[in-house]
Amino acid sequence: MVDIRPTVTNTLPPLGTGPHRRRLGVLALVATFGGLLFGYDTGVINGALLPMRQELGLTTLTEGVVTSSLLFGAAVGAMLGGRIADGWGRRRTIIVLAVTFFVGTVVCVAAPTFGVIVVGRVLLGLAVGGASTVVPVFLAELAPYEIRGSLSGRNELMIVIGQLAAFVVNAVIGSLWGEGHGVWRVMLAVCALPAVALFVGMLRVPESPRWLASRGRDDEALAVLGQIRSPERASAELADITRTRDREAQGSRDRGWRVLLGNRWLIRIVLVGAGIGVAQQLTGINSIMYYGQTVLTESGFEQSAALIANIAPGVIAVVGGVIAIANMERINRRTTLVLGYSLTTVCHFLIGIASVTLPTGNPARPWVILFLVVAFVGSMQTFLNIATWVVLSEIFPTQIRALGMGIAVFCLWTANAFLGLWFPTIVAATGITGTFFGFGVVGLVALAFIWRFVPESRGRTLEEVEAGVTTGDVFTVDRSGRRTSGR
Repeated sequence: MVDIRPTVTNTLPPLGTGPHRRRLGVLALVATFGGLLFGYDTGVINGALLPMRQELGLTTLTEGVVTSSLLFGAAVGAMLGGRIADGWGRRRTIIVLAVTFFVGTVVCVAAPTFGVIVVGRVLLGLAVGGASTVVPVFLAELAPYEIRGSLSGRNELMIVIGQLAAFVVNAVIGSLWGEGHGVWRVMLAVCALPAVALFVGMLRVPESPRWLASRGRDDEALAVLGQIRSPERASAELADITRTRDREAQGSRDRGWRVLLGNRWLIRIVLVGAGIGVAQQLTGINSIMYYGQTVLTESGFEQSAALIANIAPGVIAVVGGVIAIANMERINRRTTLVLGYSLTTVCHFLIGIASVTLPTGNPARPWVILFLVVAFVGSMQTFLNIATWVVLSEIFPTQIRALGMGIAVFCLWTANAFLGLWFPTIVAATGITGTFFGFGVVGLVALAFIWRFVPESRGRTLEEVEAGVTTGDVFTVDRSGRRTSGR
């Protein structure tokens, strides 16, 4: 069993209040437009898919291909984004991603055929995957440890805000224009606006201080820290960062894959990160976000009513995200994850039971299933989604942070892609009953994995987490739950 209690051993000056805190909030807001784009691009397909299917003549299989092409692209983008961010820096990589978001949107909106829409969705996927890797890393490296969880968690909140925005835009456009020719193109076109905002905003955002320090650019790192910390805290924090960097440099000057493969504890933490990512996707949350209208139609809603009812999961996702951020510095990461998997698994089984006990045609069936879907999404957003991304942004050492994050998110998006590809076929073959009972069984396995392998990172600086991970101390406890080695 891993240690579940946070240990604070640093002696950094207090964070304090003042203009530096406001500046930090502004930088985080700009960067999280990447999360907003992530959310809108993954959520917009929920309402755009049916009119797109009618106009482009999609089958069940090609419908899955259109949805999953973004997800497979995201898996590749996660790996590329991590590698590029390690070499080019976090800021320049996010600027490139903003351009990719815009280009992908234009291709999708202008797509005349199935093949072109797939190309556009792949481009959007590359941007989504890159943003899902680089933005959380950038936020974690900017944030002081006292509020790292809540600051990093803002990206996931922006993701669900983006998904809610997509659901609302879909419902408004669908209500105004119905299923007229090209309505789905208007739904997709809205994505261009936040892409432009991200590009313009990132031109004025500084580079990550930890990335600068890792390149020996200490003066620049101090200048950035001076914008978002008090002068005393900036100097002390840079000293902490450089001590960790210099200690690692004494052992090896390698970076990336060589560092990873040369340390069994780093291999283990990357495997743990990959497991966290895959487990999150196998809850089926994104299947609800992509195919929510399909699920609600299957439960008994009319197609137009399902489009509007689909806003409810989006609203509860944002509410859950706000609650999650408020609790991120109050509840341990592991406790949050265990609660989340427990609740979502219960919801899966209840949805399966409801679909059996309330047969098709029962007037209560669609409303009960809608309630349970909303409960599932609320549980997911309150306890799992934000915590998952925060943990992934914290547990990897600086030398492999973007690489480790890229590998974990690659696995996350690969699981997401295969689930997105086959979800319509699974629902068609097994109905809601078999689909959600299957999610419930997977949830039990995920719960056991989280309980056994995931370490605690709340209340520690990134340098403290790094020291524990690279030595294996973070994994090593005696039967009483206390560390047997390390500091």
